Amino acid sequence: MKPQILISAITAGSGKTIFAMGLSRALKNRGFKIQPYKCGSDFIDSQYLSIASDCESVNLDPWMSSNTHVQHVFNKYGEQADICVTEGIGGLFDGYRRMQGSTAEIANLLNLPVILLINARVAGYSVAPIIYGFKNFYAGIHIAGVVFNQVSSPAHYSHLREACSDANVDCLGYLPYMENFKLPSKHSVISVANRRSLDELSRVIAEQIEKNIDINRLLSRCNRNFPCPYTLPYYYDSDNDSYQAPSRKIKIAIARDPAFNFTYRENIDRLARIGEITHFSPLYGYELPEADLIYLPGGYPELFARQLHRRRKMMESLKEYAENGGKIFAECGGMVFLGRTLKSKDNGTAYAMSNILPIDFIMPSNSKLHTGYRKASGFNWDLKGAEFHYSTILNDNTPNTDWKTYPITNWRGTENYTPFYRYKNVIASYTHWYWGDKDILNLWL
Repeated sequence: MKPQILISAITAGSGKTIFAMGLSRALKNRGFKIQPYKCGSDFIDSQYLSIASDCESVNLDPWMSSNTHVQHVFNKYGEQADICVTEGIGGLFDGYRRMQGSTAEIANLLNLPVILLINARVAGYSVAPIIYGFKNFYAGIHIAGVVFNQVSSPAHYSHLREACSDANVDCLGYLPYMENFKLPSKHSVISVANRRSLDELSRVIAEQIEKNIDINRLLSRCNRNFPCPYTLPYYYDSDNDSYQAPSRKIKIAIARDPAFNFTYRENIDRLARIGEITHFSPLYGYELPEADLIYLPGGYPELFARQLHRRRKMMESLKEYAENGGKIFAECGGMVFLGRTLKSKDNGTAYAMSNILPIDFIMPSNSKLHTGYRKASGFNWDLKGAEFHYSTILNDNTPNTDWKTYPITNWRGTENYTPFYRYKNVIASYTHWYWGDKDILNLWL
């Protein structure tokens, strides 16, 4: 038995991340070892949770992997923790198709009790039927209690508490309205300054939680058997006969610095099973490590275009590595780094990049977020992942080169506008792929 808490909300923007950060910090301050999780494919919230709990967060996504794999990952990382804290995505029932991929689906899959966070800034007793509806809409989940956010006064809270009582749901407390405490922009690197700001935010919210929320009752309401039972029939790729560890551990170099840091924890764990991992920095380093495989994850290269441009020795080594048949796997910002040039604004300088991929990239001033689930087929197995970027392609000269392109579809099976590129042993796309339940080396068979 151990507390296993899933924080969700009625709608997106209710304050789930701030509450999850504060609760994780409050529990950590009490001496508990916390394992944080993030529902869905989001990297940024996951990093915030890692800072607040002092433990690397894990993504849980039933679209990018099998139900069994999600259960396996939850049990695997939660085993050594005292308490599991999971932050949901969007509203409780918001999925890519109705409830599919929603927080409610994950709550049902993992048998997690739900703490429903309600933004009460302009709400009163009328939340009673809303709470009642969320409690009774879907029998596959259990709402263990409600926490109100942005409560203006004790009198305001008394109305909200009465609403919970009449909806027959436990009211666990509230967070007061705090005007000056906001999360950084999603398009901002987690710098030293931002890390300090997030740490301070976690500390302040933790103090408010200790003061205004009954933590002991919350833990008691969320105490459950651990590990969660597996969905039958049990299937997990690492148990499949098709998976064979390489005869020798290969050398894997992973880019990691403020410009390249969007990685799924289970992906890295999977790589560690097949290779010896070395981290390097395209932003600050000069030497490319010796490697059998180079992984360039996404991040914010557009914020560091000038600095990356100055790392000519690094880029020349990377190009030579690619031309000699070296294996490179690049995602989103990593793919941009492989490009010919990068403009960080419309009329800005076109900074030279590695010139492996014959594409020019730009961060337009009116940039729009390109996001959604993606799937690539045509290999030894299907890849699934998520796209999340503001930059776009300015010029694409791959049709006139040796680069091959493969179609990428969304979750509906409709072809997406961004292709999957391949040149020799270099593989690149805008999508952040999930291979925690696959053997990524099959891409090069």
